[in-house]
Amino acid sequence: MTEPILVTGAAGFIGARFVESCNQRSQPVISVDRPDFFVQRREHADLDFGEIVDLEELPAQIEAGRPAPGAIVHLGACTDTREMDLALLDRINLKYSQRLWNWARAASIPFVYASSAATYGEGELGYGDDESRMSELRPLNPYGQSKLDFDLWALAEEKAGRCPPAWSGFKFFNVYGPGERHKVSMCSVVVQAFDQIRAGGKLRLFRSHRDGIADGEQSRDFIYVEDVIQVLGFALEMPIERGIYNLGSGQARSFLDLARAVFAAMDVPENIEFIDTPEELRARYQYFTQASMEKLRQAGYGQPFTTLEEGVSRCVQRLLAGVSGGQ
Repeated sequence: MTEPILVTGAAGFIGARFVESCNQRSQPVISVDRPDFFVQRREHADLDFGEIVDLEELPAQIEAGRPAPGAIVHLGACTDTREMDLALLDRINLKYSQRLWNWARAASIPFVYASSAATYGEGELGYGDDESRMSELRPLNPYGQSKLDFDLWALAEEKAGRCPPAWSGFKFFNVYGPGERHKVSMCSVVVQAFDQIRAGGKLRLFRSHRDGIADGEQSRDFIYVEDVIQVLGFALEMPIERGIYNLGSGQARSFLDLARAVFAAMDVPENIEFIDTPEELRARYQYFTQASMEKLRQAGYGQPFTTLEEGVSRCVQRLLAGVSGGQ
Protein backbone atom coordinates (compact mmCIF):
# COMPACT_ATOMS: atom_id res chain seq x y z
CA MET A 1 0.00 0.00 0.00
CA THR A 2 1.51 3.32 -1.04
CA GLU A 3 -0.82 5.50 1.04
CA PRO A 4 -0.08 5.65 4.77
CA ILE A 5 -1.94 3.40 7.18
CA LEU A 6 -3.43 5.26 10.14
CA VAL A 7 -2.68 3.33 13.33
CA THR A 8 -4.44 4.26 16.57
CA GLY A 9 -2.84 3.22 19.84
CA ALA A 10 0.46 3.43 17.96
CA ALA A 11 2.48 4.03 21.15
CA GLY A 12 0.87 1.04 22.84
CA PHE A 13 2.13 -2.53 23.00
CA ILE A 14 0.47 -4.06 19.93
CA GLY A 15 0.27 -0.74 18.06
CA ALA A 16 4.03 -0.18 18.28
CA ARG A 17 4.72 -3.71 17.10
CA PHE A 18 2.41 -3.11 14.13
CA VAL A 19 4.26 0.12 13.33
CA GLU A 20 7.52 -1.84 13.59
CA SER A 21 6.23 -4.31 11.00
CA CYS A 22 5.31 -1.38 8.72
CA ASN A 23 8.82 0.05 9.11
CA GLN A 24 10.28 -3.30 8.09
CA ARG A 25 8.41 -3.26 4.78
CA SER A 26 8.70 0.52 4.20
CA GLN A 27 4.98 1.07 4.66
CA PRO A 28 4.29 4.69 5.68
CA VAL A 29 2.15 5.21 8.78
CA ILE A 30 0.25 7.93 10.60
CA SER A 31 0.52 7.28 14.33
CA VAL A 32 -2.34 8.29 16.63
CA ASP A 33 -1.92 8.34 20.40
CA ARG A 34 -1.03 10.76 23.20
CA PRO A 35 2.09 12.60 21.94
CA ASP A 36 3.94 12.29 25.25
CA PHE A 37 3.70 8.49 25.06
CA PHE A 38 6.05 8.46 22.08
CA VAL A 39 8.66 10.27 24.16
CA GLN A 40 8.16 8.55 27.51
CA ARG A 41 8.13 4.95 26.32
CA ARG A 42 11.75 4.01 25.77
CA GLU A 43 10.88 0.68 24.19
CA HIS A 44 9.69 2.59 21.10
CA ALA A 45 12.81 4.74 20.66
CA ASP A 46 13.98 3.07 17.44
CA LEU A 47 10.68 3.16 15.57
CA ASP A 48 9.66 5.55 12.80
CA PHE A 49 6.12 6.64 13.68
CA GLY A 50 5.74 8.92 10.67
CA GLU A 51 3.25 11.73 11.31
CA ILE A 52 2.16 11.75 14.95
CA VAL A 53 -1.41 12.85 15.65
CA ASP A 54 -2.85 13.55 19.09
CA LEU A 55 -5.73 11.14 19.64
CA GLU A 56 -7.80 13.94 21.17
CA GLU A 57 -7.34 16.14 18.10
CA LEU A 58 -8.07 13.56 15.40
CA PRO A 59 -11.90 13.80 15.56
CA ALA A 60 -11.77 17.55 14.94
CA GLN A 61 -9.33 17.02 12.07
CA ILE A 62 -11.71 14.51 10.52
CA GLU A 63 -14.58 16.99 10.82
CA ALA A 64 -12.38 19.65 9.20
CA GLY A 65 -11.82 17.43 6.18
CA ARG A 66 -8.51 15.74 6.91
CA PRO A 67 -7.54 13.57 3.92
CA ALA A 68 -8.23 9.91 4.55
CA PRO A 69 -5.36 7.42 4.84
CA GLY A 70 -5.10 4.26 2.80
CA ALA A 71 -6.54 2.20 5.65
CA ILE A 72 -7.25 2.40 9.38
CA VAL A 73 -5.90 -0.09 11.93
CA HIS A 74 -7.69 0.82 15.15
CA LEU A 75 -5.79 -0.59 18.14
CA GLY A 76 -6.23 2.32 20.55
CA ALA A 77 -8.46 1.78 23.58
CA CYS A 78 -8.66 1.90 27.33
CA THR A 79 -7.54 -1.69 27.96
CA ASP A 80 -7.52 -1.75 31.76
CA THR A 81 -9.85 -4.60 32.72
CA ARG A 82 -10.22 -3.01 36.17
CA GLU A 83 -11.52 0.33 34.83
CA MET A 84 -14.91 1.20 36.31
CA ASP A 85 -15.41 4.65 34.74
CA LEU A 86 -18.26 3.83 32.36
CA ALA A 87 -18.26 7.28 30.77
CA LEU A 88 -14.55 6.97 29.93
CA LEU A 89 -15.01 3.53 28.39
CA ASP A 90 -18.02 4.73 26.41
CA ARG A 91 -16.07 7.71 25.04
CA ILE A 92 -12.80 5.94 24.22
CA ASN A 93 -13.81 2.37 23.42
CA LEU A 94 -17.21 2.91 21.81
CA LYS A 95 -17.79 6.41 20.46
CA TYR A 96 -14.20 6.95 19.26
CA SER A 97 -14.37 3.62 17.42
CA GLN A 98 -17.68 4.59 15.86
CA ARG A 99 -16.16 7.85 14.60
CA LEU A 100 -13.32 6.00 12.90
CA TRP A 101 -15.67 3.41 11.40
CA ASN A 102 -17.80 6.17 9.90
CA TRP A 103 -14.69 7.88 8.50
CA ALA A 104 -13.57 4.64 6.87
CA ARG A 105 -17.07 4.13 5.46
CA ALA A 106 -17.27 7.67 4.05
CA ALA A 107 -13.77 7.46 2.57
CA SER A 108 -14.31 3.89 1.29
CA ILE A 109 -11.13 2.52 2.90
CA PRO A 110 -10.44 -0.73 4.83
CA PHE A 111 -11.01 -0.74 8.58
CA VAL A 112 -9.37 -3.26 10.94
CA TYR A 113 -9.92 -3.07 14.68
CA ALA A 114 -9.16 -4.76 17.98
CA SER A 115 -11.95 -6.37 19.95
CA SER A 116 -11.23 -8.62 22.94
CA ALA A 117 -11.73 -12.11 24.33
CA ALA A 118 -13.02 -10.29 27.44
CA THR A 119 -16.33 -10.14 25.56
CA TYR A 120 -16.78 -13.86 26.27
CA GLY A 121 -17.04 -13.44 30.03
CA GLU A 122 -17.03 -16.81 31.82
CA GLY A 123 -17.24 -18.60 28.49
CA GLU A 124 -20.70 -20.00 29.21
CA LEU A 125 -21.38 -20.05 25.47
CA GLY A 126 -17.92 -21.25 24.57
CA TYR A 127 -15.36 -19.27 22.60
CA GLY A 128 -16.70 -19.56 19.09
CA ASP A 129 -16.80 -16.35 17.06
CA ASP A 130 -20.34 -16.91 15.80
CA GLU A 131 -21.71 -13.46 15.07
CA SER A 132 -25.32 -14.62 15.42
CA ARG A 133 -24.74 -15.32 19.14
CA MET A 134 -22.64 -12.32 20.11
CA SER A 135 -25.63 -10.49 21.57
CA GLU A 136 -25.92 -13.32 24.11
CA LEU A 137 -22.41 -12.81 25.51
CA ARG A 138 -22.05 -11.53 29.09
CA PRO A 139 -18.63 -9.93 29.80
CA LEU A 140 -17.33 -9.96 33.37
CA ASN A 141 -16.23 -6.31 33.44
CA PRO A 142 -17.06 -2.93 31.88
CA TYR A 143 -14.02 -3.09 29.60
CA GLY A 144 -15.27 -6.31 28.02
CA GLN A 145 -18.76 -4.83 27.72
CA SER A 146 -17.42 -1.75 25.93
CA LYS A 147 -15.68 -3.97 23.39
CA LEU A 148 -18.82 -6.06 22.89
CA ASP A 149 -20.89 -2.90 22.49
CA PHE A 150 -18.79 -1.87 19.50
CA ASP A 151 -18.85 -5.36 17.97
CA LEU A 152 -22.66 -5.36 18.10
CA TRP A 153 -22.86 -1.80 16.78
CA ALA A 154 -20.60 -2.69 13.84
CA LEU A 155 -22.74 -5.69 12.95
CA ALA A 156 -25.88 -3.55 13.13
CA GLU A 157 -24.31 -0.89 10.92
CA GLU A 158 -23.34 -3.50 8.36
CA LYS A 159 -26.87 -4.90 8.38
CA ALA A 160 -28.15 -1.38 7.69
CA GLY A 161 -25.73 -1.04 4.77
CA ARG A 162 -23.44 1.44 6.51
CA CYS A 163 -19.97 -0.11 6.58
CA PRO A 164 -16.48 0.28 5.08
CA PRO A 165 -15.76 -1.67 1.86
CA ALA A 166 -13.63 -4.12 3.87
CA TRP A 167 -13.74 -4.44 7.64
CA SER A 168 -12.62 -6.94 10.24
CA GLY A 169 -12.51 -7.03 14.03
CA PHE A 170 -10.32 -9.35 16.09
CA LYS A 171 -11.05 -10.68 19.54
CA PHE A 172 -7.54 -10.67 21.00
CA PHE A 173 -6.92 -13.37 23.57
CA ASN A 174 -3.92 -13.11 25.96
CA VAL A 175 -1.28 -11.33 23.90
CA TYR A 176 2.29 -11.28 25.21
CA GLY A 177 5.68 -10.20 23.93
CA PRO A 178 8.40 -7.55 24.14
CA GLY A 179 7.53 -3.87 24.39
CA GLU A 180 4.96 -4.07 27.20
CA ARG A 181 6.83 -2.37 30.01
CA HIS A 182 4.74 0.81 29.90
CA LYS A 183 1.62 -1.23 30.77
CA VAL A 184 2.98 -1.67 34.33
CA SER A 185 0.47 -3.84 36.26
CA MET A 186 -1.37 -4.73 33.04
CA CYS A 187 1.72 -6.34 31.48
CA SER A 188 1.32 -9.95 30.42
CA VAL A 189 2.17 -12.66 32.92
CA VAL A 190 5.25 -13.47 30.82
CA VAL A 191 6.79 -10.04 31.45
CA GLN A 192 5.69 -9.99 35.09
CA ALA A 193 7.18 -13.46 35.58
CA PHE A 194 10.44 -12.36 33.98
CA ASP A 195 10.68 -9.40 36.35
CA GLN A 196 9.89 -11.43 39.47
CA ILE A 197 12.30 -14.23 38.62
CA ARG A 198 15.06 -11.82 37.71
CA ALA A 199 14.57 -9.89 40.96
CA GLY A 200 14.30 -12.79 43.40
CA GLY A 201 14.48 -16.14 41.61
CA LYS A 202 10.86 -16.83 42.47
CA LEU A 203 7.44 -16.39 40.83
CA ARG A 204 4.09 -15.86 42.53
CA LEU A 205 0.93 -17.17 40.86
CA PHE A 206 -2.69 -16.86 41.91
CA ARG A 207 -4.10 -19.80 43.83
CA SER A 208 -7.22 -21.43 42.38
CA HIS A 209 -10.46 -20.64 44.18
CA ARG A 210 -12.58 -23.03 42.14
CA ASP A 211 -13.28 -26.67 42.92
CA GLY A 212 -11.80 -29.08 40.42
CA ILE A 213 -9.07 -26.72 39.24
CA ALA A 214 -5.68 -27.09 40.92
CA ASP A 215 -3.45 -24.14 41.75
CA GLY A 216 -1.74 -22.93 38.61
CA GLU A 217 -4.00 -24.93 36.31
CA GLN A 218 -6.09 -21.90 35.43
CA SER A 219 -5.70 -21.81 31.66
CA ARG A 220 -5.69 -19.12 29.01
CA ASP A 221 -5.10 -18.91 25.29
CA PHE A 222 -1.73 -17.13 25.15
CA ILE A 223 -0.74 -15.70 21.76
CA TYR A 224 2.61 -14.20 20.83
CA VAL A 225 2.41 -10.62 19.61
CA GLU A 226 4.19 -11.36 16.33
CA ASP A 227 1.38 -13.76 15.40
CA VAL A 228 -1.15 -10.99 16.05
CA ILE A 229 0.77 -8.63 13.79
CA GLN A 230 0.88 -11.26 11.03
CA VAL A 231 -2.90 -11.64 11.17
CA LEU A 232 -3.52 -7.89 11.10
CA GLY A 233 -1.28 -7.62 8.05
CA PHE A 234 -3.14 -10.49 6.39
CA ALA A 235 -6.49 -8.81 7.07
CA LEU A 236 -5.32 -5.70 5.22
CA GLU A 237 -3.54 -7.40 2.37
CA MET A 238 -6.20 -9.97 1.50
CA PRO A 239 -8.19 -7.92 2.38
CA ILE A 240 -10.62 -9.77 4.62
CA GLU A 241 -13.97 -8.64 3.26
CA ARG A 242 -15.84 -8.51 6.55
CA GLY A 243 -16.46 -10.04 9.96
CA ILE A 244 -15.40 -10.50 13.57
CA TYR A 245 -12.79 -13.15 14.27
CA ASN A 246 -11.06 -14.74 17.23
CA LEU A 247 -7.33 -14.14 17.45
CA GLY A 248 -5.64 -16.60 19.75
CA SER A 249 -3.40 -19.61 19.34
CA GLY A 250 -6.37 -21.97 19.53
CA GLN A 251 -4.74 -23.85 22.42
CA ALA A 252 -5.37 -23.17 26.12
CA ARG A 253 -2.27 -23.52 28.31
CA SER A 254 -2.01 -23.33 32.09
CA PHE A 255 -0.23 -20.64 34.05
CA LEU A 256 2.06 -23.40 35.30
CA ASP A 257 3.00 -24.18 31.70
CA LEU A 258 3.78 -20.52 31.15
CA ALA A 259 5.76 -20.22 34.39
CA ARG A 260 7.87 -23.26 33.56
CA ALA A 261 8.56 -21.89 30.08
CA VAL A 262 9.83 -18.62 31.58
CA PHE A 263 12.06 -20.40 34.12
CA ALA A 264 13.45 -22.59 31.33
CA ALA A 265 14.08 -19.64 29.02
CA MET A 266 15.91 -17.81 31.81
CA ASP A 267 17.80 -20.98 32.82
CA VAL A 268 16.66 -20.56 36.44
CA PRO A 269 15.45 -23.41 38.71
CA GLU A 270 11.68 -23.53 39.11
CA ASN A 271 10.47 -21.79 42.28
CA ILE A 272 6.73 -20.99 42.41
CA GLU A 273 4.69 -19.63 45.31
CA PHE A 274 0.88 -19.53 45.21
CA ILE A 275 -0.97 -16.55 46.66
CA ASP A 276 -4.66 -15.79 47.07
CA THR A 277 -6.38 -14.02 44.21
CA PRO A 278 -7.44 -10.59 45.51
CA GLU A 279 -11.08 -10.58 46.62
CA GLU A 280 -11.98 -7.74 44.28
CA LEU A 281 -10.82 -9.76 41.24
CA ARG A 282 -12.34 -13.15 42.00
CA ALA A 283 -15.80 -12.46 40.59
CA ARG A 284 -14.28 -11.22 37.32
CA TYR A 285 -11.52 -13.82 36.94
CA GLN A 286 -11.54 -16.07 33.88
CA TYR A 287 -10.41 -19.63 34.67
CA PHE A 288 -10.32 -20.83 31.07
CA THR A 289 -10.16 -19.29 27.61
CA GLN A 290 -9.49 -20.97 24.28
CA ALA A 291 -10.11 -19.39 20.92
CA SER A 292 -11.93 -21.31 18.24
CA MET A 293 -9.85 -20.47 15.18
CA GLU A 294 -11.77 -22.22 12.40
CA LYS A 295 -13.38 -19.03 11.13
CA LEU A 296 -10.06 -17.26 10.53
CA ARG A 297 -8.67 -20.39 8.90
CA GLN A 298 -11.68 -20.50 6.59
CA ALA A 299 -10.97 -16.88 5.68
CA GLY A 300 -7.65 -18.07 4.28
CA TYR A 301 -5.13 -17.55 7.07
CA GLY A 302 -2.92 -20.63 7.00
CA GLN A 303 0.20 -19.72 9.00
CA PRO A 304 0.95 -21.78 12.13
CA PHE A 305 0.86 -20.00 15.48
CA THR A 306 3.94 -19.80 17.69
CA THR A 307 4.00 -22.35 20.51
CA LEU A 308 3.98 -21.02 24.07
CA GLU A 309 7.49 -22.33 24.71
CA GLU A 310 8.91 -20.76 21.56
CA GLY A 311 7.13 -17.44 22.06
CA VAL A 312 8.23 -17.20 25.70
CA SER A 313 11.80 -18.04 24.73
CA ARG A 314 11.88 -15.35 22.05
CA CYS A 315 10.31 -12.79 24.38
CA VAL A 316 12.72 -13.58 27.22
CA GLN A 317 15.73 -13.40 24.91
CA ARG A 318 14.70 -9.92 23.79
CA LEU A 319 14.18 -8.87 27.40
CA LEU A 320 17.56 -10.26 28.44
CA ALA A 321 19.31 -8.63 25.52
CA GLY A 322 17.80 -5.27 26.34
CA VAL A 323 16.23 -4.94 22.91
CA SER A 324 13.95 -1.92 22.37
CA GLY A 325 15.55 0.30 24.99
CA GLY A 326 15.88 -2.40 27.62
CA GLN A 327 12.29 -3.58 27.43
